[in-house]
Amino acid sequence: MTAHPRGEHPDSPADADDPTAPQPPGPAAEAPADGGADAAPDGTAPDGAGEAGAGEAAAAPDGGGTGEASSPDAAPGGTGAGEPDGDGARTGADGGGHAQEEGDGGQGAARAEGGEGSAGGEAGGGAAGVSEAEAELAAQRELRERIERRKAERAEPIAAGTKLSGRAADLLAAVRAVESGRTPDVAFEDSPAPAAPPRRVAPPPAPPARTPVAPVPSGPRAAAPEAVAAVRTVLGRGGAPEALAVRVAGALGDTAAERLREDPWLLLSVPGVRPEQADAFARALLGADCGPGDARRTDALVGWLLEQAALRGHTALDPSAVRAGLAERSVPDPEEAVRHAVAEGAVLVFHDEDDEEDEDGESGGGGEGGGEGSAGDAEGGASPVLLGLDRYALAEESLADGLARLARSGPEPRWAEAAGPPELVRAVAAQGLVVHTGGEAARAEPVALAGAARALGLRAAVAVHSENGRRGLGPEADAVTVAALMSGAAGPGRDEDGMLALDLLVVLDAPQLDVEAAAMLVESVPDGCRLVLSGDPYVLPSAGAGRVFGDLLAARVCPQVASRVPDAGPIGELVSGIGAGELSQVDAPGREVVIVPVRDAGEAVHRTVQLVADSVPRALGVPVEQTQVITVGHGGSAGTRALNAALKQRLNPGPGRFGGFDPGDRVAYAQAPGRTVQGRVVSADAEGLHLDCEGRPERVVVPPDRVESAVRHGWALTAHQAAGMRWPAAVVVLPGDAAGGLSRAWVYTAFGRGERHLSVVHGVDQALARAVAGPASPERVTRLRALLEAVPAAEEA
Repeated sequence: MTAHPRGEHPDSPADADDPTAPQPPGPAAEAPADGGADAAPDGTAPDGAGEAGAGEAAAAPDGGGTGEASSPDAAPGGTGAGEPDGDGARTGADGGGHAQEEGDGGQGAARAEGGEGSAGGEAGGGAAGVSEAEAELAAQRELRERIERRKAERAEPIAAGTKLSGRAADLLAAVRAVESGRTPDVAFEDSPAPAAPPRRVAPPPAPPARTPVAPVPSGPRAAAPEAVAAVRTVLGRGGAPEALAVRVAGALGDTAAERLREDPWLLLSVPGVRPEQADAFARALLGADCGPGDARRTDALVGWLLEQAALRGHTALDPSAVRAGLAERSVPDPEEAVRHAVAEGAVLVFHDEDDEEDEDGESGGGGEGGGEGSAGDAEGGASPVLLGLDRYALAEESLADGLARLARSGPEPRWAEAAGPPELVRAVAAQGLVVHTGGEAARAEPVALAGAARALGLRAAVAVHSENGRRGLGPEADAVTVAALMSGAAGPGRDEDGMLALDLLVVLDAPQLDVEAAAMLVESVPDGCRLVLSGDPYVLPSAGAGRVFGDLLAARVCPQVASRVPDAGPIGELVSGIGAGELSQVDAPGREVVIVPVRDAGEAVHRTVQLVADSVPRALGVPVEQTQVITVGHGGSAGTRALNAALKQRLNPGPGRFGGFDPGDRVAYAQAPGRTVQGRVVSADAEGLHLDCEGRPERVVVPPDRVESAVRHGWALTAHQAAGMRWPAAVVVLPGDAAGGLSRAWVYTAFGRGERHLSVVHGVDQALARAVAGPASPERVTRLRALLEAVPAAEEA
């Protein structure tokens, strides 16, 4: 369920000084010199790797370390804010002290509403219809409403007989008449015992017609023009950029102007707005009536801290982390602020208690609790307490219910004759939910299972994270992306109950499912359908909140099948060792793995451009279009901005006349949070930037107001953006200032993106070996594992 009522989702805000346009030649800022590749596997550099390339220039430094996350600075009296990129780079949040992931390193600014779509741009494509992202958002919104409706119905008392009709209502009336001593008005004939209700299964294998999805805006809901005008007036009075009006009205609704006047800190609900910017806005509107302990401010800050934690993958936080974040923002009584936010329903509080406490009558496993003091007693009490937002609580509870439903599915005799991988076939035949783990080569096993199901006449589908991954499986796999499957743009369609018309669903790249997307997916799987979640447990987790695949593995509520198929070749050997925590030297006689030592970030940029534009194509025969650069973050002197600027100058120089882009530029388009599609710029006009994206037969038109937040140059990506994708050649850049952003999962993911060749531009010295030997991946605070483990106990009780 990736729909976000607050707008858009994870990433570092875009910078006003984003150097996406070509940069003039100039020296790059030097990082500490890190010579040698002692911690890395050795290899022979491609021809020319040590030679200086003529005409190459490193991009100017971006101003921040690539391993750190930062956020927009507040202009005096302003509330400038950038939108997220949706690729998994993390906006810095102060509430948790948790490990930060890919940073931006730049400074945010408000984005102009109209963008820079030039009227003189070339003509391209007609107006886009309902896009895949729009259809997905519509489906997500519908699912969210259904879940909230269901939870509300559970909480409400139901008057006896109010939901009966027809024969059942007559029976109830007769019973009440007999109880009161009257003669029933209706006579009933003897009838046989009612048959057991049929299982909710997918309909017969007739190709169902796809239900059209109404178009919705890609982002916040569209507000009425008069509401936007009213918001623009309020923003102007408070000294905030009026360009925020559309986003504010979309996030707060048609009464946004009135709500902002009463509570200026609601501005924090708009993604990218910082607390200091909201404070300046509130002072301009309220004057002396506002202070650091204002309950409106503290409630907004508590919610903002939890939203920032979600950008780092957490679905909940310990109250102590929230209190620490409040104290850093000058809240005079953080403990009272947390209590007030809980009492007002701004956040939820969860208790995870042991069996003994449950027997004593206290709230148990994962239940919600509230009231004064419930969060403040976390440290002194015996039970852990977590704070969370309702959107993630709903998603995790819905997902736990759905997974438990599938796990309870019993044996299915139809699978006895399947000819697929024996261990997988036995697991699927025994239970409705199966987890499959393995590397890149292991992906063939669940694909073969889907083929075996089709051979039996069963309806099977294979879903992957990205178009790149779908293409990599080949046409015989008949795979679709998860986004296309859920939106109805591809796949089997839905039955009359809105469920996927399937007997088997195989989901590859399952670690990339965030908790909301996973909840929406599982909610759509009918009873009787087998669900196989397959993925590599060592890769980076999802860009969105949650740790679905890892929590499911840890909970052990279903069969787990571990593939024994190893990844072949020197790259496979290297990556397998990294997964086990070892950085070993591998033999690469065909130059499959190459280490390029660099002394500083400027040399790292120079060597990267030389590898992509000259050495790899000439020595290995891999064209530029099939080589991908991967680095730690967007900011810094060798982040994606600096690398893309240098690569554009070499590969497609131009003035950047369309908002920093030129026809032919390679781009990464964040069409939805956490999902990046690669493409090329075709043209631009008043409608927006026209892109030719992989897997899309029609041109994609990005509106002018979304270009700066959703489109980046794509020669260089972050590892989170690259997850679930592979290329014939990958160049991984590790400048000295990136050491703090490395982890074993990051190195494993980045090094595994090359199919035939991997070049490592190495400037972090021993930091690489330390990262590989460290923890598998940064911890995420979630509730899903506890909810899953509580299901069997609840059923026994």
